[in-house]
Formats: sequence, C-alpha cells, structure tokens
Amino acid sequence: MATVTPAKPVDLLLVEDNPGDIRLTQEALKEAPVPIHLSVAMDGVEAVDFLKRRGKFQHAPRPDLILLDLNLPLKNGPEVLSEIKSDPDLKRIPVLVMTTSRAPADVQQAYSLNANCYISKPVRLDDFMNVVESIENFWLQTAVLPPE
Repeated sequence: MATVTPAKPVDLLLVEDNPGDIRLTQEALKEAPVPIHLSVAMDGVEAVDFLKRRGKFQHAPRPDLILLDLNLPLKNGPEVLSEIKSDPDLKRIPVLVMTTSRAPADVQQAYSLNANCYISKPVRLDDFMNVVESIENFWLQTAVLPPE
C-alpha cells in the first residue's frame, strides 16, 4: 500500500489590523482542505518587514499568497501593495486585497497597483466564512501558485 505524502503547507500572510477579522480568518482556514501556515502582520510597516525579512522577521517564510487589507496603520494597504509589486523578489506573490471598502476608487487603485484580486469583506459571519472558503477553493486548490 502506497503512503501519501502530505502536501507542503501553503504559507499565507494575512495583513490585517482588526483582531476580530484575524480570528474569523483563522477559524475559517482551520477547515481548509490543504494545510496552511498563517502568519499575521498587523500594520503595513510590519507587513513590509515580514516580506523583506527584516528585524524580528529575518527567518519569516516567504508567503505563497497575501491577503491584504487596505485600511492599515503606519503604512496603508495601497502603499504596501505598491512596494510588493515593485520589488522583483516579491512581485510574483499573488496579493488578494480583502477590505470593507466597495468604493470604485479603491477598486481602481488596487488593480492599478497590480492586485491579483479585490474582495469586499462581508459583514455577516456566514458570508465572511463563505468568502474565505471561496479563496481556499480557487487560490489554494485550483490556481497554481508561483514557485518561490
């Protein structure tokens, strides 16, 4: 009988300052059909330090996927997105903007900065869980993520 080698965990970076949304995302990802290693950055400066492996993040894993909120302290989401997509070592990492804003200007700006996807966070718990499940289904099971 052949043994099945477990899939390499997907390294996901959640850039989010709202503790409630962090907890909801953690809960939703617990049910993921693929193993996920979740790292959290609670502001834009921390996110960039994590991605560039600076300071306390010198041994941080390179994320396979980034979930990025727009409204962040210290450095906002568009600034973080711009840094990611202008860095030759980071620009291939898919960045999913996941924010409460539905403002057309925010959507336009995110895509102009080369976001891979723009998702408006639902307010209702069930809807939030469904959105995270949709992300899992497409980005972690259907799409082929770029190699490191």
